[in-house]
Amino acid sequence: MIACLFSTSAQAQEKRNLSLEEAIQMSLSHSNELKISQEKVNQAAAAAREAKERRLPDVKISGSYLRLMQPDVDLKIKMGSGQQQSTGENPTPSSSAAFPTVNQAAYGSANLTLPLFSGFKIQYGVDAAKYLWKATQLDAQKDKESVIQNTIAAYVNVYKSKAALELVTENLHQSEQRVKDFSNLEKNGIVARNDLLKVQLNESNISLALMDAQHNYELSMIHLNLMLGLPEQTQLVIDSLDMIAPLTASESYDYWQNVAIENRADAQALQYRIKAAQTGVKASKGEYYPSLALTGGYIAAYIPDVITLTNGLNAGIGLSYSPSSLWKTGAKVAQAKAQLAQAELSAGVLNDGIKLQVAQAHQAYLSARQKLSVYDKATEQANENYRIMKNKYQNALATATELLEADVAQLQANINRANGKADALVAYKRLLQATGTIEKQ
Repeated sequence: MIACLFSTSAQAQEKRNLSLEEAIQMSLSHSNELKISQEKVNQAAAAAREAKERRLPDVKISGSYLRLMQPDVDLKIKMGSGQQQSTGENPTPSSSAAFPTVNQAAYGSANLTLPLFSGFKIQYGVDAAKYLWKATQLDAQKDKESVIQNTIAAYVNVYKSKAALELVTENLHQSEQRVKDFSNLEKNGIVARNDLLKVQLNESNISLALMDAQHNYELSMIHLNLMLGLPEQTQLVIDSLDMIAPLTASESYDYWQNVAIENRADAQALQYRIKAAQTGVKASKGEYYPSLALTGGYIAAYIPDVITLTNGLNAGIGLSYSPSSLWKTGAKVAQAKAQLAQAELSAGVLNDGIKLQVAQAHQAYLSARQKLSVYDKATEQANENYRIMKNKYQNALATATELLEADVAQLQANINRANGKADALVAYKRLLQATGTIEKQ
């Protein structure tokens, strides 16, 4: 039983080493959003095939078998005369025409129509479908970049929460030892009861901070596991974040803006939608033209005692034109032009948005880099301040309050440094996402 319990516990707390690259690949494979995007691409590809298939001939086959009731026919016009006609050398005898009995009929037909000219509507439809297919592929690429950025952010959150948990845990151990030391000193009458209460209160506060840190760590781990498609109880061992690449002097805002213009998938997708809208205007104008098609068919029929028809082949060229298109097509053209104008205006709005996103991401990264250097100095200063304050307190030159304040400042400085390191990486990756190059990186 003990072995089974240990086995179950080990399964629930399975540990797995995970690099950032592996996390990204697993997230891309598991993401339902990307699966939806791929289905949209498949749908656009099918629409493009459908547009091409309009060039193929249309074939229709139909047939019927009819069972007829014998009708009551009362003809008011006589079918024959009872008198002989004596004109000519071959006189026609008197006869009474008999109406045949028809109680069934069968017929079948096959028709083929091959479009030869339709005002270029078919060709423009094919072109528009191709443009929209390409735009959908670029939309899927944009969604992929978003998934990559979200995975990086989730991965870094695990790092930040784990670093905070480790720092608070270490600080709690120091605080517990300090309480023990102060308890012994208080028993020997070396420190006042008030100083002992201060360090005990500090220990309680750190314990509460540890609970919050543990809670945040578990939530960030569950979030990352869900993104990767792993069991929620999996304990991931992530890498350190020492791979931050600093900006060089040449990588200015103008540089990143030019990179974004060349690589942003959503901007490229919108350009293809503009091309599709332009093609839509041309296709709507095709209503003004007549349609020309090659036609062919076969007809067969059988009515007992009346007619038998076989080998009824026909072929020809059909021309159709609707004069009403002269006054009905203008509205369609106006709608297509309005869609084109909307797409072009959307491109201007998107370009402004891209510039703002790149500027924000660039400034955020520069700020994160600058903060990181400040955090490094602040950590050194806080560590040195705590060391000095501890020596002063041991020599009765500082109060317990000053010592605890130095301890809190040291803990906060270490947490800020760990968070600053992670934030710098996230800011750099967000800059790559804003410029459309995160997938390449």
